[in-house]
Amino acid sequence: MASSTVQLTGIAGQSVELPTGLFINNEFLEAQSKSTVKVLNPSTGKLLAVVAAAEKQDVDLAVGTAKVAFDTWKTVSGIERRALLFKLAELIERDSEIFATIEALDAGVLFNDSKFLHVAAAVETLRYFAGWADKCNGSSMPISGGMAYTKKEPIGVCAAIVPWNSPLMITCWKLAPCIAAGNVLIVKTAELTPIYGLKLAQLVKEAGFPPGVINIITGLGAKAGQSLAEHMEVRKLAFTGSGPVGRGIMIAAARSNIKKVTLELGGKGPTLIFDDAELENAVFWATLGITAHNGQICAAGSRILVQSGIYDQFIEAFKKRSLDAVAGDPLLANSTKGPLASRVQRDKVLGHIQKGIQDGAELLHGGKVIESDGNYLENTAFVNVTRDMSLMRDEIFGPVAAIAKFKTEDEAISLANDSEYGLSSAIFTSDISRAYRVSDALETGQVTINSWGNINANTPFGGKKQSGFGKDLGAEGLDEWLNVKTVKVNLLPAKEVKV
Repeated sequence: MASSTVQLTGIAGQSVELPTGLFINNEFLEAQSKSTVKVLNPSTGKLLAVVAAAEKQDVDLAVGTAKVAFDTWKTVSGIERRALLFKLAELIERDSEIFATIEALDAGVLFNDSKFLHVAAAVETLRYFAGWADKCNGSSMPISGGMAYTKKEPIGVCAAIVPWNSPLMITCWKLAPCIAAGNVLIVKTAELTPIYGLKLAQLVKEAGFPPGVINIITGLGAKAGQSLAEHMEVRKLAFTGSGPVGRGIMIAAARSNIKKVTLELGGKGPTLIFDDAELENAVFWATLGITAHNGQICAAGSRILVQSGIYDQFIEAFKKRSLDAVAGDPLLANSTKGPLASRVQRDKVLGHIQKGIQDGAELLHGGKVIESDGNYLENTAFVNVTRDMSLMRDEIFGPVAAIAKFKTEDEAISLANDSEYGLSSAIFTSDISRAYRVSDALETGQVTINSWGNINANTPFGGKKQSGFGKDLGAEGLDEWLNVKTVKVNLLPAKEVKV
């Protein structure tokens, strides 16, 4: 049965009407059990929408539809796949304000951050991988008695489980290479922020993708997500989210069909600021690294390590910049700080703050709820935090900075690497030799120098240690969605031709 619709009011009173169903086979359908998920506006705490919630039977339908579609889709040329991805990018760019409105309403992302960063990055990613669609080439090599060549082939039915913090952008990190490689895909959106997926689904159909190639479903992770992880016909699953859920996905993959898995999990990013750093630049990026989207970013620079010679200056400047934030409605241009994504997330962050205080960390500023109907929390920082404190060890996923002092380069590297996480890090120095030396020593999948968190479609992104494995973006990101087949040819001796 066709689904109902929801009406949203966005920036400047803009009205957005969207279907609320599961997008399967290019149609919006109710969940077969009639199950739904309530979506709240984190700025107000009020009900924003009620959307369909997929369960096992809906996942089975989506996977079956995708499997049928793959039989034809795998024969579609890379040139045709490229054109469809370019078209989807064009449509998202056209509707960028609608996507930014949606992310402001259900994710609490500042409208301009969504439009000019998240949506723009989604468009860039689609265009980058569109260019790869007709270049999934193998190679040839001589072997004894003949020659061999490799072919890069699509995996088949794939799934992506995406997080609530940057939903459109991270969905496109999965969707673009998956489709460019010739696979079919089921996207499971986060239950906190599913509305963007409804709009994206409309554009998938408008762009001209055949039915079943891209399916987008909403539902609870414990039901819809788990069903995808356990499904015997899903051959690849990409996940961005928490470590505990990532472990569960690995277990489900092993117990089912040993599906290929890529995981981008948590982070506890170190930011290393040396005495010779350009102070104003370091303060700007270090503050942004823990306050952007309220620190609800896997690559957040939540551990700030500052050399003793500029420590006091840095603390003073960092505090001033952090406290300049203007909390308010993410749709309004003068707001520089939105709400946390949910009341549960806000209370979880408050728990980490209280634990830090109990451990004896020195509170520099913040630590309190901003009184409102929404999930607002002050930017918070602790100073003189030791490596054994929970603030230095646990991923908080909120606007909470743990700041510590170091004396030597070796001490800085030791502090930075003393973590089970290894996603992203940042170095601030005017010494290029030090920048190269320290970047080599850091145990993270990405290092930025004199900036924080740069994400580009042509550069791979992914972690080490308990931050997961596999890559999004770049040529390496494409390879995650391909199988390599080797063909070996034994060249027989030439037969004599009788004249």
